[in-house]
Amino acid sequence: MAKKSVVKRVQTGVRMEADMLKVLKGLAEYLDLSLGDLLEGIVLHAFEGKPPFSETTAAKIEQLRSVYGFTLSAADSHRLVEENEEE
Repeated sequence: MAKKSVVKRVQTGVRMEADMLKVLKGLAEYLDLSLGDLLEGIVLHAFEGKPPFSETTAAKIEQLRSVYGFTLSAADSHRLVEENEEE
C-alpha cells in the first residue's frame, strides 16, 4: 500500500470560466472525487509534465464538453476576457 502524504489544505475562492467549471464538476462526480481533489490531481500531474487522464476519462471529458457546450481549448489560454471587458 502506498504511503499517504499529509497535507494542509486551505479554502480558496478562485474565478473560473462557467462552462469549464460545469465540465470539471461533472468529471469530479463521474470519478467520485471532490472538485478540490480533482483539481489537485490535475495540477500535480501538470507540474510533472504528465497527462492527468486515461483515455477513458478523456472520452468522458469530451462528452461533458459537448453536453455543456464548452468549446475553449489550450490555444485560448491567457487570452480570455470577461464578458464586460470585451474590446
